Amino acid sequence: MQRRDRPYDCGQAVILMIAVLAVVGTLAVAVVTTGRALWLRQRAHIAADAAALAGITGGRPAAERLSALNGGALVSFVEDGDDVVVVVDVGGHRATARASDGP
Repeated sequence: MQRRDRPYDCGQAVILMIAVLAVVGTLAVAVVTTGRALWLRQRAHIAADAAALAGITGGRPAAERLSALNGGALVSFVEDGDDVVVVVDVGGHRATARASDGP
C-alpha cells in the first residue's frame, strides 16, 4: 500500500498532460498553417511561370487562361519588347515571372 505524504500532488499528471497536449496542438496548427502558406506560394510561382510563358506566344488572354488553370488570377501583364512580365495571385500570395522571346 502506498502512503500519501503530500495530498497536494494528486492530479498533477492530468495538468501536465493537458499542458503537453496544448503545446502539441499548437505546434500542429503552426505546421499546417506554415505548410499551406508555402504550398500556396509555390503554386503562385508555378502559375506565374506558366502565364509568362503563355503570354509570349498568346498575349494576355493566354496568360489569363494559364494562370486560371493553375488556380491563380492574373494581376498584371506587361509586354516590354521581347519580354513579358506577369504578376499572379494564388490564395493571397503573389508571384512575379518574366519570360523572353529573344535569345
